[in-house]
Amino acid sequence: MQLKTLIVDDEYPARKELRYLLERYDYVQVVGEATNTREALQLINAVDYSILFLDIDMPGGSGLELSKALKEQGRNPFIIFVTAHEEYALEAFGVDAVDYLLKPLDPRRLDRTMAKILHLCQLETPPTPGVPTPRPKEEEKDTLEEKRRPLGLIPVEHKGKTILVDEKNIVYLYASNDYTYIKTTKDKYLTRFTLKELEKRLNPQLFFRCHRSYLVNIKKTKEVIPLYNGTLILIVDDTEKSEVPVSRSQAKTIRKILGI
Repeated sequence: MQLKTLIVDDEYPARKELRYLLERYDYVQVVGEATNTREALQLINAVDYSILFLDIDMPGGSGLELSKALKEQGRNPFIIFVTAHEEYALEAFGVDAVDYLLKPLDPRRLDRTMAKILHLCQLETPPTPGVPTPRPKEEEKDTLEEKRRPLGLIPVEHKGKTILVDEKNIVYLYASNDYTYIKTTKDKYLTRFTLKELEKRLNPQLFFRCHRSYLVNIKKTKEVIPLYNGTLILIVDDTEKSEVPVSRSQAKTIRKILGI
């Protein structure tokens, strides 16, 4: 299996570095480079690429605009954004990007991204009789299992910027008045995702849908208060010692998870 790959970046040193790093993956074949979106579209129309590495801030059009145009055309290559700008992460995940990498590139971070792509390819392509399944290199094996889990990073709005909140810092999440919020120990953030979408993005071993309007990090629960109607209240480990409700239908499951 060879995944044809295109690198789109207006800076030559950035393209050169990425091409060098990608030489470590025997299933990746870099067959094109472009300095802007116009050149990229010409190459994409000529070659069926499996992977696109896109810079965001480029003369003549952004990588985000290019990815949206490809989606409208029905093209679905794996898209990885490689940029020096953190603030576009929310838009990047909105166009179903596989990952969002910051410059300068960390080779171990790139390993995790490529392991995820390899796994996605194996899910999408049924094995062919007589053809061996491609195996990742040794340095990727320890990351492949990790990438089978959700990413665990949630883009949120904070003081006019988009930041990424790690799931390990999330205490609970809730929906109110058509908005969804993420609560950490000290802060509250607004996110564009629904609770259902967030449930898919977070580790199911940590986060539990305890109520139609709440997701809770089980490990952040400090106290369980039973109520007369069969429901529960969870006191969680944030600054306010917030109360998170557990519906009657979910109370039995919560009790089982916590062993009470």
